[in-house]
Amino acid sequence: MKAQVIASALCVALIGVAGPASAKGCAKGAVVGGVAGHVAGHHGLLGAAAGCMVGKHRAKKAEEQQAAQQRQQQSQQAQQPQSQQQPVDQRTHS
Repeated sequence: MKAQVIASALCVALIGVAGPASAKGCAKGAVVGGVAGHVAGHHGLLGAAAGCMVGKHRAKKAEEQQAAQQRQQQSQQAQQPQSQQQPVDQRTHS
């Protein structure tokens, strides 16, 4: 019972800190963590809190990786000479 109270307090604290902007990945992680915590000894709330934190971390890493790939593609496009880039209008005039 005491662990459930502590887990509830932790969840409330995390919700207050997380806010809507950084909640990406939290819901999915909380569901998976809650189920795992429940199966591992009826600690669903504690598992949900941990799952939320892990889910946010994984979502942030995926977002950073995607941003790095976009930057790399942009730098490769910028390095191509203008003569190699195809014009938008490729109609031929005869």
